[in-house]
Amino acid sequence: MAKKEKLALFTFIDAFGYELLKREPFLDELLPHKSPLGTVFGYSSTCDPTIITGLMPRDHDHFSFFAYNPEESPFALCRFFKYLPKSITRRGRVRRLMSRFIKRLYGYTGYFQIYNMPFDKLPMFEYTEKKDLYQKGGINSGARTIFDDLRDRNIPFYLSEWWKGEEHNLATLTEDLKKGEIEFAYLYMAHMDAILHEFGPEAKEGSEKIKWYDEQMRKLLAVAHEHYETVNLYVFSDHGMTATPEDYELIPKIDALGLTFGKDYAAVYDSTMARFWFLKPESEAAIRAVLEKETKGEILSDEKLEEWGCNFKTNRYGDLFFLMNPGVLLCPSFLGETHLAGMHGYEPHDKDSIASFATNVELEAPPKRLDDLLGLMKKEIE
Repeated sequence: MAKKEKLALFTFIDAFGYELLKREPFLDELLPHKSPLGTVFGYSSTCDPTIITGLMPRDHDHFSFFAYNPEESPFALCRFFKYLPKSITRRGRVRRLMSRFIKRLYGYTGYFQIYNMPFDKLPMFEYTEKKDLYQKGGINSGARTIFDDLRDRNIPFYLSEWWKGEEHNLATLTEDLKKGEIEFAYLYMAHMDAILHEFGPEAKEGSEKIKWYDEQMRKLLAVAHEHYETVNLYVFSDHGMTATPEDYELIPKIDALGLTFGKDYAAVYDSTMARFWFLKPESEAAIRAVLEKETKGEILSDEKLEEWGCNFKTNRYGDLFFLMNPGVLLCPSFLGETHLAGMHGYEPHDKDSIASFATNVELEAPPKRLDDLLGLMKKEIE
């Protein structure tokens, strides 16, 4: 069987930051071109849409998962869960089961988790990733993705099922490569993110996982070269991972003001930031007064949010953003009550936040930031 001329293989390894790529052996003789890749402010819920649309957050309208919007919140039924014992509802497994139930109830197709969102407050919020990002119409702003281009042009391609495990995605891609029909592949590898959250970016578990990726990619490439004359390989991440030796409790300081949540203000306490909506003018002054005294983080200025592409057209994601210093974990938060050894979502230019890029193709201009990856993918399908 004649080999197909070329395959463009884009491999996304979640949380494989440049600091790790520099430190650990990874396909060194196969990927001679390695470089840092700037990330964007936020979490994977921000980064992933930027990668596939080439747009900054203000333009694709994805940021954090929860936004204050009681009028359109679909979670009215969740208020009854607040009567369940906290010893049950705080458990991760219970929360995951509840998330599956709610996702099925509302027909969401995107990534969905309620995390540690308090059930008495959940009915005040909407969920912002209702649709599968990788399918038609999945981007909040209506922006197109690289997969829209592939479908419209009838270019045969492989897209990992992001909700399934890495072994599954490696196996299904391997079978597609053996058929020799696809011209473009997007392999999604997500498990290292969880490992680095649990053990931290310096732990041996992360090194072992990178060694496993090295082994699996070599096997995959061997199959690809059997069926394609040329294999252009691109490996990249969405962000890095920062060690978090310090937990910080911000919620009690805001609660101590005596303001009423849902009447005076609303807030979402993410792992590395707190976002506030001011429902009464006097609430802003009181909350700002507390935050301005904090040394563990900073209120983000409008200028900085604009620089980072997060100056959203509306206050959907908050009126005020308070970002923790790198290495300081907001804990407890609405995302969790237990300490994590590693976290991302800090200042995007911090060295541990920087994503990574590696390829076997000599490029005139390697991508500098996540939004540059779209142009590279488009060039591969010209």
